Amino acid sequence: MIEVKICGINDAQGFDATVAAGADFVGFVFYPPSARAVGPAAAAALSARHAGGPARVGLFVDPTDALIAAVLAALPLDLIQLHGVEDPARCAAIRSRFGRPVMKALGIAVPGDLAAIARFAPAVDRFLLDAKPPPGAVLPGGNAAAFDWGLVAGQTIPKPWLLAGGLTPGNVGEAIRRAGAPGVDVSSGVERARGVKDPGLIASFVAATQETTG
Repeated sequence: MIEVKICGINDAQGFDATVAAGADFVGFVFYPPSARAVGPAAAAALSARHAGGPARVGLFVDPTDALIAAVLAALPLDLIQLHGVEDPARCAAIRSRFGRPVMKALGIAVPGDLAAIARFAPAVDRFLLDAKPPPGAVLPGGNAAAFDWGLVAGQTIPKPWLLAGGLTPGNVGEAIRRAGAPGVDVSSGVERARGVKDPGLIASFVAATQETTG
């Protein structure tokens, strides 16, 4: 089965829809410049709405140890996602200090960008392969931009990984087939307005991934 992560959840309606759709991961953004950002207490309150369900993922951008510690004190995350310019040493340090698996986001635009996978593989547990931000973007991800999915087709990626960037219910099936992706991550593609998730789109997105796998 294709793994599905719904990222940028910041309200009860979006969280409940993610659980109901059967997503594998639910992502909380701890990066204030994002329209999807939540604080530790708010994320914990959302998570408490349903026991079990999707793995809880915290998205951080070049975080301090203090920020990660504050989030973990409120919400026992299952996975830490690093979406900044963290190098392999920083990823390894975070994984060691906090005892949580780490998923590193890598921006992909040209074939040479894939070389970073080998550098980070010893330091992380998962990858998120995302489109590089367009010129002038203020956010490292969630920009509704896609990269050429064919770049990763047939590549040997030594850790579990998710495909991200510009995915929607309408194109996720093609993206999975072209990239050979074992999992997908979506944020803007299931929103009715920036930072506002649409329960119907969440359900449609997860259903579309299931159709891809037959």
